[in-house]
Amino acid sequence: MGIEAWSCDLKPAEDGSEYHIQDDVRHHLHHGWGGVVAHPECKFMAVSGLHWNKRGAMVDGRPRAELTEEALDFVRELMAAPVPRIAIENPVSCISSRIRKPDQIVQPYEFGDDASKKTCLWLKGLPPLTIDPAQRLAGRMVEWPRGSGRMVERWANQTDSGQNRVPPSANRATDRSRTYPGIADAIARQWGGLAMELAA
Repeated sequence: MGIEAWSCDLKPAEDGSEYHIQDDVRHHLHHGWGGVVAHPECKFMAVSGLHWNKRGAMVDGRPRAELTEEALDFVRELMAAPVPRIAIENPVSCISSRIRKPDQIVQPYEFGDDASKKTCLWLKGLPPLTIDPAQRLAGRMVEWPRGSGRMVERWANQTDSGQNRVPPSANRATDRSRTYPGIADAIARQWGGLAMELAA
C-alpha cells in the first residue's frame, strides 16, 4: 500500500524479508517511526494462564508471577515509546486490570475471516478501527451445551464447545498468535495512511 513497514522480533522473519530487524524492539523505538503496531508475547499475561501464578508455578527456575511482572513492564515501555501513533495488540489479559482497559476489542469475523479470537487494542494517537457490519462473517450455529436448546455461534477455528481447534504442536503458540488478514488489512488501510501523513 506504499507504506514503508518494518518488522522487529527476536526471531528471524519467516519469509526472509529484508524489512526485518532481528533484535529487541526496545533498541529501536527511538528511530523516528511514524507508528508502531506491537504484539507483545501474551504467554505470561493472558487471563487463560494467570491461574498458574497463584499456584506458584515455575518456568525455567523462575516464578511465573515474576515473568508476568516483566511482561507488564515491557508493555509499559511500549506504551511510553516516543512514537506518535501506537497500537498494542493482545488477547484478553491482565494488561486490562494492571495497566488500563483496552480502547477497542475486535474479532476476526467482524473483518470477514472465519475465526473467533477476541483481540484487545490499546491505542495512542490512533482512532479505533472502523468496523463495517457488512463484512461480518456469520459463524455456524450449534447447540451448546448439547441438549440445552441454546444455540450459539462458532467459527472454523472453534470446536462446538468454543475451544480453539489448533492441535498441540511445536508451532502451536506461533500459529495461535497470528493476526488474521482482515484485521491486518484494516490496520494497514485505516492507520497506515495516518502514519504516512505524519512522516511527510
